[in-house]
Amino acid sequence: MVGQEAKKTKKPIVVSTWDSGMEVNKVAYAILESGGKAIDAVEKGANSIENTINCCVGLGGNPDRDGFVTLDACIMDDNYNCGSVAFLQKIRNPISVARKVMELTPHVMLVGDGALQFALEHGFKLESGALSPTAAEEYKKWLEKSEYKPIINIEQNQSKKHTHPLPPKKLEDGSFNHDTMGLVALDMSGNLSGACTTSSQGFKMHGRVGDSPIIGAGLYIDNEVGGATSSGQGEETIRIVGSHLVVEYMRQGFSPQKACRKTIDRLVNINPQKAREFQVGFLALNKYGEHGAYAVQPGFSYAVTDENGHAKVIQSPSYF
Repeated sequence: MVGQEAKKTKKPIVVSTWDSGMEVNKVAYAILESGGKAIDAVEKGANSIENTINCCVGLGGNPDRDGFVTLDACIMDDNYNCGSVAFLQKIRNPISVARKVMELTPHVMLVGDGALQFALEHGFKLESGALSPTAAEEYKKWLEKSEYKPIINIEQNQSKKHTHPLPPKKLEDGSFNHDTMGLVALDMSGNLSGACTTSSQGFKMHGRVGDSPIIGAGLYIDNEVGGATSSGQGEETIRIVGSHLVVEYMRQGFSPQKACRKTIDRLVNINPQKAREFQVGFLALNKYGEHGAYAVQPGFSYAVTDENGHAKVIQSPSYF
């Protein structure tokens, strides 16, 4: 961030992935506007979409190929404190469990039965585990062919078909696959925090974990520089520890959008032909309240609520 010391900081501000981030931002911004901390804003914002059972983030999401909904989430504050849960079942708010891991344990990540045991020990309610009506319908349809093929920009397609928090309508091709909500906030004190929560890719192999709960891949915060999050094919993001790389490019002085673009360039250049078959998008917010995004394919979008309380959805530029 050399040479930018005189730049005015725009705060508070919150950014989040996809059109559905508009409603998430409302919850987060209300906390920021009242002088609340960024860490509280991102947790409550993530909770708001997790609580929407018919949304593909949370317990209403599509199951894995064995019929189980498994949840991943991570959270990170302004002092490098971070917490994560993966392969968590039957708990409504994985982001809040992740925060408890951050605050109450010496660990960063808990998974599976251990994460569930920890959640129950700290007052989280065990849900039934039954599929939502929409997910049950989609799982029944998927079983007819049992074919796993991630769909590019499924999140955007879903958001065009419904308005949060109403249940999503089925796509014209009958498909639902995955969704991720990542958000980064800058509070009135100038501190950053971020959160990422997902029900992961529908019909994945049982036990699969993507980038969303992995600090540095699906989310990274450096309070001196900025924060970044991602959405899309998690395996590809993990390969380059993508969100951390975005932040490191911002540390070198690149704008949030340029940092995201350079990270996408790195990813695509691994295998340009393969990159035509998947989507990854990065979203970043720097210490000055500047934001930007870049994606492999067209169609990635993000929501921003700025220092004046103005909210809008921005379409991300893309490599292809």
